[in-house]
Amino acid sequence: MQYATITGWGKCVPPATLTNHDLSTFIETSDEWIKPRTGISQRHISHVDTSELASVAAQRALAAAGIDGSELDMIILATASPDTLIPNIASTVQANVGATCAAFDINAACSGFLYGLGLGSAQIKSGQCKKVLVIGAERLSFYLDWSRRETAVLFGDGAGAVVLEATDEAIGILGYELNNDPAGRDILKAGFGTAMDRFNAASLDFYIEFNGQEIFKRAISGMGKLSKKVLEKCDTSIDDIDWVIPHQANERIIDTLISRMKIPKEKAIVNIANYGNTSAATIPIAICDALEQGKIKPGQTILSCAFGAGLTSAAALIKWGDRVTPINESDAELPPCDKTGIELVSKAVKHFCG
Repeated sequence: MQYATITGWGKCVPPATLTNHDLSTFIETSDEWIKPRTGISQRHISHVDTSELASVAAQRALAAAGIDGSELDMIILATASPDTLIPNIASTVQANVGATCAAFDINAACSGFLYGLGLGSAQIKSGQCKKVLVIGAERLSFYLDWSRRETAVLFGDGAGAVVLEATDEAIGILGYELNNDPAGRDILKAGFGTAMDRFNAASLDFYIEFNGQEIFKRAISGMGKLSKKVLEKCDTSIDDIDWVIPHQANERIIDTLISRMKIPKEKAIVNIANYGNTSAATIPIAICDALEQGKIKPGQTILSCAFGAGLTSAAALIKWGDRVTPINESDAELPPCDKTGIELVSKAVKHFCG
């Protein structure tokens, strides 16, 4: 039987940051209000398109795996904030890494990376593919109404990627579960699409909006149920888990989730303070951070779960392989940025805040 194991990983976060103090200069908020409610201290703001963030993360993941883009059989790019709807931006990444394979975008919002991980591993287990690149990349700052405190403080930009490769060992993606709850699809949305009146200028004022209390309850329920389901499917107990890597939406959600699952807080990878919610990119970025910090060790068992608009939810059980350091390092970099986070959002702030 073939398994899909993670052999390469890479992240890309833009250099400009927007701190909680920065936000307080144009909306009524403060670090004392944001940090206790969300766990967020800062978020990164991109000066480039989503595809550029994704491309750099992809090149770094390929170098870590020690393979060339031409060896890939498939590229899956999870994003809710693509540069263009037509064509997909996976094709941009494909061109940038020199791949000649299937390449497509998926939009499962914050669950997108785990959806991609599941789809990629299924392709490998079926024998259809040997090497699959899975990316989560977002430029959510594009969607924000900076006058709305409830959303302006939460989101950031970034990308992360992993390479999946076929192996005969029982390691890698041991199992995954995907689900969607359409009854709640309207509690988290951004009104961009063909439902817009393209001839009405007011329709261009689209932005992320959501019901925070409903999201909180449904996120904990959705991630908890699928985590339990994937553990049962893989005949694995909570005690067997070395690390939990949850979607980084809100530290309160993470704390409540792991408490209900009876998982010690020290087993949770939490990096939301530095990035905010980067949607599909949160989990691959967290994987990269955990590896850089030496937390993930060979052979450890990792549970990852996510929840997002749709309302999507996902969970995956991963048994890490032998290697926790990159084979090679990529010299891929974003173009230089000569602006601060505040300067990058200033035009949008002026539009929404006056």
